[in-house]
Amino acid sequence: MRSFIGTHEVLDNADFLELALGTPPELWLGSESETDEDRAARMDAAADILADDPELIAPVAAVTVMAVEEFAHRQLVTARRGRTAVSQ
Repeated sequence: MRSFIGTHEVLDNADFLELALGTPPELWLGSESETDEDRAARMDAAADILADDPELIAPVAAVTVMAVEEFAHRQLVTARRGRTAVSQ
């Protein structure tokens, strides 16, 4: 099944988030490989975007919460797998 937002086809969750927010999710969440300088520039850009469009604050907060929950879930699953492997 194919999904569309407007005329854009949604290929995965990242596409959905980018189309919903109008910006790449990485702008709000960062990446593991970013430098301190990259992070500062990203945060400045994000602050400018939110200053121009305060209505984005709620959706960005929701995306951030979802990312934290997903990260925590993955950490929990990984920890459980590690305990199971050790106890066998």
